Amino acid sequence: MKRIFAKFYQTGNGREPVRDWLLEMEQLDRSAIGYDIKTAEYGWPIGMPVVRKMATNLWEVRTNVANGIARVFFTVVDDQMILLHGIVKQTQKTPKQDLDKARNRMKEVQGE
Repeated sequence: MKRIFAKFYQTGNGREPVRDWLLEMEQLDRSAIGYDIKTAEYGWPIGMPVVRKMATNLWEVRTNVANGIARVFFTVVDDQMILLHGIVKQTQKTPKQDLDKARNRMKEVQGE
């Protein structure tokens, strides 16, 4: 049984940036990311290697893909896993602008 339910973050004009990002990926990579999101939904709370806590109320789903490691940042509101931002990382460190974007969207959905 699912513990939390994944939902795409929506911008003010109704866009879903994570969905758009996923649709640009190869099918195999998209499937792998979806599988790891589903693992998080059913296993929540779950830790490494699938989910890593980034900050208070901010986590990332980590998936190995063809050209690096995909990260989907999310927050949890009630029983929903809100997918905030997605990137493919080639380096060890998460780029600050991506972390800031995820944090700003998190604050928005949590009404801060």
